[in-house]
Amino acid sequence: MPYFKPFKVIIVGFDGVLGSVLAGALDLFSFTGVSWQRFLGEAVEPRFNVQIASLGGTNIRCSNRLIVQAHCDIREVTECDLLLIPTIGNSIDKVLRQNSDLIPHLKRLANTKADIASNCSGAFFLAKAGLLDGKIATTHWGYAGKFKADFPLVDLQENQFVTQSKSQSGNIFCAAGGSAFYDLGLLLIERYCGREISTQVAKTQIIDSKRGNQNSYTNVTLHKPHADQLVKQVQEFIEESFKQPIQVSSLAARVNITPRTLNRRFQSAVAMRPIEYIQAVRIEQAKRLLELGNVTIKSLAEQVGYDDISSFTRLFKRATELTPKEYQDKFSRLAI
Repeated sequence: MPYFKPFKVIIVGFDGVLGSVLAGALDLFSFTGVSWQRFLGEAVEPRFNVQIASLGGTNIRCSNRLIVQAHCDIREVTECDLLLIPTIGNSIDKVLRQNSDLIPHLKRLANTKADIASNCSGAFFLAKAGLLDGKIATTHWGYAGKFKADFPLVDLQENQFVTQSKSQSGNIFCAAGGSAFYDLGLLLIERYCGREISTQVAKTQIIDSKRGNQNSYTNVTLHKPHADQLVKQVQEFIEESFKQPIQVSSLAARVNITPRTLNRRFQSAVAMRPIEYIQAVRIEQAKRLLELGNVTIKSLAEQVGYDDISSFTRLFKRATELTPKEYQDKFSRLAI
């Protein structure tokens, strides 16, 4: 029987970590080469040696108040194949400040052969360490605005479930957040163990892999903070009247400016043109109606201001990467 030397995985533990991701990462990698074999009555072949490392090897107080005992002191970790940064569960700024002594060790291990991966807000640790400057990354859509403001040198692609970029000696992976961790985990397992093993893990853990991006999970924050009262006035009108035909020229006339000026001010205030804002409002309303479940696609299009069903369907899929029917099947309360 072949012998596989397990790959060494270090999961960084810190006070304020999201306990479910910390434990989930430990389980996902620890049971690779184990669960499938047990189900089939075969000899287990653990593919990863997984340890949780904290500063000083101290116990970790998770954001849900669970206390987790670390396996080792990160100061004593000199090498690993994969370094994982789990989700920050408490206030991001507070956790980064209280765990600032971890940063030098992230930089140190980044200079080894190790691949590095973060989940959700864990990307803030990597960015704080300067490891993402000039590189692509992703994080949870809800943290995208803060991330861009705090780390403008990072190419944040918040719609992506998983990103990959090169570091000095390995690769840096980021996952968007929540269950996107499983997409990242399967990708990493395939990287180290091959497609067959990754598929085995997906089957034993019942993971829906290859989900694309997080657009379909995003509730767009249409009211982005800004001080342009004229644009706010137009936004409010759109949100009240989206079911009716709306022309940009008529919007501009309502506030006594030219369409070109309205486009420019909208772009400056909310990073989209008026026509894009109208479409975004309609798509958000369509998503809410689909989540309620009991609606046909024809009536849905009409309820959000579209006469042409094919045009509506095309715009919806462009925004969410799902057809209205696929979105309804995935998110409808009646389907749960």
